[in-house]
Amino acid sequence: MNAIETLKNIGTVEELRAAAEAGKAPAGRVRNNSHMHLPPNFSAFESVEQAVDLADAQDLRLVGVTNYYDYGVYNTFVSRAAGKGIFTVFGLEIISLIDSLVTAGVLINDPNNPGRMYICGKAPCGWAGPSPRAAELLTRIRRNDTERMAEMVRRVNDCFAEAGIQADLSDQRVIDAIVERHHCPRETVTIQERHIAMAFQEKLFALLCDLDKRRELLVKLLNDEPKDPADAVATQGQLRSKLMKSGCPGFVEETFLSFEEAYELICALGGIPCYPTLADGTDPICPFEQPVMHLIDNLRQRNIHMAEFIPLRNTADILGQYVREMRRCGVAVVGGTEHNTQTLTPVEPTCSGGEPIPDDVKDIFYEGMCVAVAHQFLTAHGQTGFVDIAGNPNADYTDADARIAAFAGLGRAILQTFYEQNPR
Repeated sequence: MNAIETLKNIGTVEELRAAAEAGKAPAGRVRNNSHMHLPPNFSAFESVEQAVDLADAQDLRLVGVTNYYDYGVYNTFVSRAAGKGIFTVFGLEIISLIDSLVTAGVLINDPNNPGRMYICGKAPCGWAGPSPRAAELLTRIRRNDTERMAEMVRRVNDCFAEAGIQADLSDQRVIDAIVERHHCPRETVTIQERHIAMAFQEKLFALLCDLDKRRELLVKLLNDEPKDPADAVATQGQLRSKLMKSGCPGFVEETFLSFEEAYELICALGGIPCYPTLADGTDPICPFEQPVMHLIDNLRQRNIHMAEFIPLRNTADILGQYVREMRRCGVAVVGGTEHNTQTLTPVEPTCSGGEPIPDDVKDIFYEGMCVAVAHQFLTAHGQTGFVDIAGNPNADYTDADARIAAFAGLGRAILQTFYEQNPR
């Protein structure tokens, strides 16, 4: 049974609406995480099985998976997660560009690149059978990304050669390593900069075991002192920052979808456009996001009705200020961890430094995830969810608070029914 069939088999829309009206819901707040990257995306997890088992061990019962550009791995995740009593919310992430803000030099939610906006889609079901337009946009993204990554590997190879070491890597060899590491089909792999940095770090460490010689080579490569020539993750980070970023010798100019195209793709796949909020994850806070009411106005102008935080980047104080105000203004809010580096942090979100998320913020995050659950269930059954296929709010609700409450109530009923059918 595939992921969409598993979702639809929870029950009919009529049955679940009746359950919601009767107040059916889990007892208490369900531990949740709205955003985890799965391999073969660059991830802290070695496998889907590890991701599910860690969520189970830490008692997360509601998990959002959010990958770039290939989503076939979701079937595997849903199958294993259901066996552990974990409900899956689908997701996707796209990098887009707003030309007017590039020209104006405005930083959005990328602290280094004006006009670049990360945007997520929550609870899309169309990844399992994309429309022709969605398939066209996904193909364009993957083609552009594939060409860019191949050229970046060539340029970093040249950097290594100039420093006196023959890495002899290619984009195909990078893919080979990903396939071998994660035992995944080759066609599901989308190379990311982090994959390239890992491949070159591993080659460097294999060719130069002597730490003094490795340090000397890294000084030539980076034109800087290495943080720790024995630390694989630190070396990968420096290879990215010193060789692959804008202005560096391995950098290749990116080709992005426009914001309008990215938004269209999310809607075409049936998702809720969702803004990933950086807030004090960078200092100073990006102008697009500061103050919080300015951010809310920016989201309203772009017809975005859901936002997401990665609280590990944020202090509890700033996180609380942003989340409470956004929710007060009718924006549904969720929170996750990403897990898009090799650092295997706990899968339940916390604030920076391990500071706990305030309880009322956890309540808002859970509410937002329940909204996503309901949207996903309804659209899987061919009905209009939290937003319609153009991204507009569901027309059955004129008030944002009433809409969020209604969808969260339906989501809680869906979750409880799922948990009864899939006991831990």
